Formats: sequence, C-alpha cells, structure tokens
Amino acid sequence: MNNIGLTRDVFLGCMSAIYLFAFTSLYVQIPGLYGDHGILPAKLVLDKEAESWDELMEGQPTLLKLTPKLGLDIQTGMDLLCLSGIIISFMSLVFKGARDVVSFTLLWMLYLSLYQVGQTFLWFQWDILLLEAGFLTILVAPFSLQLPFRRWKMSRYHQHDTITLWLVKWLLFRLMFASGVVKLNSKCPTWWGLTALNWHFESQCIPNPLAWYWHHFPEWFLKLSTVMTFVIEIPIPFLFFSPVRSLRVFSFWAQILLQVAIILTGNYNFFNWLTIVLCIPLLDDDFFRKKRNLKAKKSRIGMLIESIAAIAVYSYLAFQTYKFFSLKINSDYSVHSEIAFSEKKYFKWLEMVTPWTIWIGGISLGYEILLAIMRSLLKEKGVFSKASSTIQCLLFGALAAGMFSISLVPHTVIDGKAHRNIPAEIRAWHGRTDPFQITNSYGLFRVMTGVGGRPELIIEGSHNRDKGWKPYEFLYKPGSVDRRPPIVAPHQPRLDWQMWFAALGSYQHNPWVLNLVYRLLNGEKDVLELIDHNPFPGNPPKYMRATLYHYHYTSNNESSQRYSKQDWWVREEKANYIPVLSLEEPTFKQYLEHIKLLD
Repeated sequence: MNNIGLTRDVFLGCMSAIYLFAFTSLYVQIPGLYGDHGILPAKLVLDKEAESWDELMEGQPTLLKLTPKLGLDIQTGMDLLCLSGIIISFMSLVFKGARDVVSFTLLWMLYLSLYQVGQTFLWFQWDILLLEAGFLTILVAPFSLQLPFRRWKMSRYHQHDTITLWLVKWLLFRLMFASGVVKLNSKCPTWWGLTALNWHFESQCIPNPLAWYWHHFPEWFLKLSTVMTFVIEIPIPFLFFSPVRSLRVFSFWAQILLQVAIILTGNYNFFNWLTIVLCIPLLDDDFFRKKRNLKAKKSRIGMLIESIAAIAVYSYLAFQTYKFFSLKINSDYSVHSEIAFSEKKYFKWLEMVTPWTIWIGGISLGYEILLAIMRSLLKEKGVFSKASSTIQCLLFGALAAGMFSISLVPHTVIDGKAHRNIPAEIRAWHGRTDPFQITNSYGLFRVMTGVGGRPELIIEGSHNRDKGWKPYEFLYKPGSVDRRPPIVAPHQPRLDWQMWFAALGSYQHNPWVLNLVYRLLNGEKDVLELIDHNPFPGNPPKYMRATLYHYHYTSNNESSQRYSKQDWWVREEKANYIPVLSLEEPTFKQYLEHIKLLD
C-alpha cells in the first residue's frame, strides 16, 4: 500500500472543518434551545456539580458539571464549550501543526459534553456519528506537545497510521452497509417497491429548491435511482477492503456520487460532508499528488492482474444488479426495474452475510496490522526505530482489535442471530463504553415517511379564543405555500428539524412542543430568535394552538389541480394537533410545574 501521510493530513484537516461546522451551528441556537428561558433548559438536566472524578464520569460524563466551580451557569458554560470548540477547530483547520491528539481530544470532549445535555435536539445520528468519528480521529492524529504556531509541518508518518485509518474505513462500512439493509429490514413497501424516492424529496425534513425539480423526474428514473442507492450502500462497501487499489477508488467515487446527490437535493447539515470525510481513508497519497507514478511502482504482470480483477468485479456487480432488480430497457428507452427476490430469501441472505462481514473485517484488520509490523521491521532504519515502530504497531493493533470487537455489538443489530452470538464479555465492554458514544449503530431512512402527504405543524396565536389566529413562520421549515425552500446546509436548524419529527407523531410523544408554546405565550426573546416571523411583535398572544397539515409539491403539469406558477406547495388541513392553550389552562400549568419549567 502506498504511503498515506498526506491522506492522513487531508483527513485530519477535513475533520477540523466538520467540527467547525458543528460547533458554529449549535452555538447560535444555545440560548433559544438550552438557555434558562429556552425550550429545554439544560440546567434541568444537571442537578448538581461534580465534586470528584467519579461524579464527573457518573451517568452523563460532561464538562458542564464543572461550570459551577467557575462561577458560571449552565447556559454560559455551553457557550464557553462551543466557543472553545470553534477556536480549536479553526486553529486545526488553518494550522497543520495544531492537528494533533491534544486538539482532537479536546474537540471530542467538548462535543460529548454538549451532547450529554442536548436532549432531543442533539439526539441525531450525525451527532453520534461525529462523536464516534471524532474518537477515531484522536487515534489517527499524531502526538505533539509543540505549540501550533511554531510548527507548520505534520509529525512524520508512522507505520501504524494504516491501522488507525482502517478503523475509520470500518466505521464507514458499518454506516453504509447498515443504511442499506435497514431499508429492506423495515419491510417498508416503498423501499421494496422501489418507489421511496417518489416521496423522499417532498417529505424530507427541510427540502431545498432542487428537491422540487428532482421530485418531478419520471418515475422510472426515480426507481432506477433507488436501485443505485441499494447498490452503493449494500454490495459496494465490501470493496472498501479490497487489496486492488482501483476497486477502492471506485468504491470511493460511488459513495461520493451518492453523498453529493443528497447534498444537492436536501439540507442534511454536516452529515453528508462528514460521510465524505470518512471516505478519505479509501485513498492514498498518489490520489492527491499532482504527479502520480503508479506505473513505475507496479510490474506489468501486477497491473494486468489488477485490471482483470477489477473488470471481473465490475462485471459481476453489473450482472447481479441486472438479475436482482430485473432491469430491462423499454421501447421508449426508459428502464424498467423491480426487486426480483422475496423477503424470505433476503433475510436468509442477511443471516448468512452478516457473520461474513465480521470475518472480512477481522481478516482485513489482521492483514493491516501484519503489514504495518513488516514495514516497521523492513523499512525503518536503526534498531531503536525498528523496535519503537514495531511496539507502536502492536499497541495500536491491540487497541484497534478492541475497538473492532466492541463495534460488533451495534453492527450486528441488523441480524438477530448474529447479534445473539456476540460473546457476553464483548457486550460488557460495549456497555462500559456506551456513555462515551464511541461505537454506535446506524440506519438512515429506515422507513419512508410522508407517503400520501408531508405532515407539517402550523403554530398559531391569537388574542381572542374564537378568531384572529395568526401563524408563526419558522426560519427554514415549510410554512407559507409560496415560500421557496431554503438552502441551509451545513447549518442544522435544530428546532425546525424537530418540528418535522413532532408532526409525525403527537404532542404527547413530543412534550417539548408544549414547552415551545409556553415560551411563545411569554414572548421569550431567545426562543423568538429561532423563528423567522413573529406575528405578535408587541404583546405575546393570549392563546395558542397547533394544526396538522399535509403538504404536497405543486405540479409542473398545467392540467394538474396542483399546478401553480408562484407557489411551491399545496396543503390541506388534517387535524387539530394541540388544542387551544393559555397560561391559565389548569392542565397546562400542571404540566409546566411537573417539568419545573414554570417561572
């Protein structure tokens, strides 16, 4: 394998950028979400300060337990942590010398501390993905005690870097493979019918303008796009561990294609950018160099063998895609596609292949450790350097084996039999590390929501219980039907996102919505900063309610009833989501007293 010192540098720089996005996005929302007069005050989560190391680590390990010792309240402590994260990540992005184990340890600790008190607004898969990727970045980063402004170059390349970067590759595999199979595991009819994208662009959390246009592509194209999603997420990730460089690069571009398509058609904050960063370890330094010298490093026979292997894999992949999705070109040059396997055959295949993913991962890691040790013995100069490098490879190899082992617990949740076969000792290790979010299970878009109409909440206020209702317009989520969908990524407006989840259920399952209503009834300035239009700029309303609507994109067909030249949406009222509430409502006051929110 080629030298990966430059690859490591690119990975660390990009992780710095992701942290910068995450901390900056959260910082501007802290007062309205977690302040003393916010929707979910963080002070209600932490009831006491830490007096010892055990108390700091007990329950939810967070640095915010130490803020009272500094004379700070919880909100100010969160501001301080966020600002610290912004400064450290910016320094790491700008100065190569700042990208060391100390910087990334601090960044991980800061984000973990915020996550522990973030409650429902920070319980997203990309938050735990950032924490797991951030922990692995600590292992990848070089160790240096020199000041960043006195050191412009990265620490020299270490032979064990291939081992730590392999862990990032394994995380990427788990993320993509699980995201593919959970769609079929859910038995969602839209995924099995390849019609998921017929609804996805309309029903996603915060659509952007391109999503409207993509939604109107022909159905055959959307179904074919769903097929490609399955191919990119399920079989292609196995190529991450291929010894053939061209296959790894192919798998890299396949993942980039999917992530860029999602970025162009949705507002998924920093998640897709983080996934792209996780793809970097699939590459090597020759990929980033302007002048490549691959041919000089390989014999003609070696190049021929790799070319034959790559052609064989591409052909097999194309044939299996054609076979399992019944691909056929119609007379009008459209492409017919449908799933050609049953649920029974699929779950039998999953039961067989899940243990194989463990074997492939274990063999690949063992091979990587062996290569690193051999390079230490053969390439390092001097007895001391050989011994030091070999010991480092053994230590990081043991650590990687431990990380790989505990990751099997969340990895195998995709198959019940494989999950039950995980040894009890490994489950115990995973349980001890669980509060630190260093290994997690993933599975995006498990079930397609919004089939038959995108659910959306409209919150209204009035000074009169029977009339004069005026809607609050949020910053980014759909509201007024003539409002163009925004482009907001990589920022994540967490209130707007949770409003989408709340619309999928009821306020009984999303009680924080009542907290929002209470803050709006009091006209809390910090919460109103999270909302675009306040219809009551003078005095807050006396009454509030929430109504559930179903939204659909307008049509581009002039003969359709949904056709419009100026509107992006059409909507219809479906149900009363929250009844009329006021500060004098007895049950409402009882709820507020129960959660200690009543001022």
